Parts: sequence; C-alpha cells; structure tokens
Amino acid sequence: MSLRVQRAHIQGAFDGLAEEAWRRPLLPSGWTAVGLVQHLALDVERFWFRHVVAGEQVDLTTGDEAWQVPAGRSLEDVLALYRQESELADRVIERLPLDGQPAAWPSELFGDMPSRVLRRTILHVITETATHAGQLDAIRELVDGKQWLVLTD
Repeated sequence: MSLRVQRAHIQGAFDGLAEEAWRRPLLPSGWTAVGLVQHLALDVERFWFRHVVAGEQVDLTTGDEAWQVPAGRSLEDVLALYRQESELADRVIERLPLDGQPAAWPSELFGDMPSRVLRRTILHVITETATHAGQLDAIRELVDGKQWLVLTD
C-alpha cells in the first residue's frame, strides 16, 4: 500500500541522525524534523482517520501545537506515537468501506467544503505524507548529506 511506503520513508529519514539535528529548526518557519513527525501522528493520522472517518472522540491539537515537541519527549517516543496512530488508522481503513462517508465532518474547520469519502481521505493523507517525506529528505541532506533516493547518470 502506498501509504505504508510513505510512512516507512518518514521513519527511515531518522536512521543515524543525532538528536541535535532532529530538534534543530533549519527553515525560517521554525519547524523541526521531529515536530513534523508529531504533526503527522496527531494532525494527520489521528485527525483524519480516527476523528473524521471513524468519529472517535480523541484528543486533538490546535494551531501549531502538534509541531511543538517538548524537550523531554524523545525521538523514539514520537516515532512510536506515529507508528501507533498509523496502526490505529489502518484498522479504521480495514473495517470501513472505501466509498463510505465520514462519521464526523468538522464543518467548523472546513466551512461549506463537502465531506469526502474514505478513498479520497486516504489519497489526501498519502499526498500529505509524501510531501512531508520530501521535506524530511531535504532537511536530512542539509544536515549530513544523506540522500534517500539518489538519481545518477
């Protein structure tokens, strides 16, 4: 499944990367690599699959809260959270029909935007995860020169 491949790419971006590097913001916006993974766990996997699609009552973040990783939270803790939310999301995907409507549509966030069936939500999450994987690739190359995919002549 494409989503699983993208999730593995996210986690692989941290192989051998020192804590100082994954906590350091490298772009003017100030986000960190570990903050990006926490965002994927909370604002993407949890929000879209558990809250919207399945209608579960879960703790949600607001604003840029998910991007802020407390100093005491380790990279392994954040990666474990991402794996856990991904597994819970997969359970939602496996038990519901691809053409099914979401159980809860946050119109307070999306206004008049029509709800999307599970298939479209999966495509949205694949796209967002792949986009963030590319951002992590660029950050990783800036930090230590490691490249995930190298195209050569």
